[in-house]
Amino acid sequence: MFLIPRHKEILDIARVQGKVLVEELANRFEITPQTIRKDLNDLCEKKLLNRIHGGAVFPSGTENMQYEQRRLIAATEKDAIGRAAAALIPDNASLFVNIGTTTEAVGQALLDHGRLMIITNNINVANKLRVYPQFEVVIAGGVVRGTDGGIVGEAAVDFIRQFKVDYAVIGASAIDDDGALLDFDFREVKVAQAIIANARHVILVSDSTKFERTAPVRIGHISQVHTFVTDNCFPENLRKICRENDVQLIETAKSH
Repeated sequence: MFLIPRHKEILDIARVQGKVLVEELANRFEITPQTIRKDLNDLCEKKLLNRIHGGAVFPSGTENMQYEQRRLIAATEKDAIGRAAAALIPDNASLFVNIGTTTEAVGQALLDHGRLMIITNNINVANKLRVYPQFEVVIAGGVVRGTDGGIVGEAAVDFIRQFKVDYAVIGASAIDDDGALLDFDFREVKVAQAIIANARHVILVSDSTKFERTAPVRIGHISQVHTFVTDNCFPENLRKICRENDVQLIETAKSH
């Protein structure tokens, strides 16, 4: 497939970063945003990128993206989401932290907290927090996914059901316009459902690229969470669902 040099460079950036933004590309190539939008539309028509609000992402198809690639997508937004979610959790609390790069950002933002009991099925979170004496870190047993260090399966579900905690921090691979929370691995979804069922306050953390993605397995519905922390909830229908179900919506891009 023939690509002009700029298209090839845009595709290379998207492959490395997972995501490209119109404004950033316009500045990089010193051309108008309108030209970049046409570039992205051309690449999307060739099925080389998937369009999102304000840019495009490298396509994942029916497979989940590689962990390092996912970690790079919306990294700045995830850091802000992590800080905002951590601010909701008081000292001396118990909490679940689920699998995901955004939930890991929450874990990182908890480092200035005192006396937390953290139960997780995320090896990366456990490894990061285990060295801090103010935390009691409890890790689930089960099958460890080599791609991202997530612990999944029935053993992890049974483990989670032993607890009833103050807070849960969960993510999702995709969020549908009807409020459905979606993921790729049915084994991971069962753990997420157990976490939701065994927490008094559920915090969903997700950056806005998840509104443009899809995944085949249903975790649940956004009405089941108490607080939703994102950078920008641009789908108006999701805002409406949050209002109607008393879900607190925190948008970090609008809190400055």
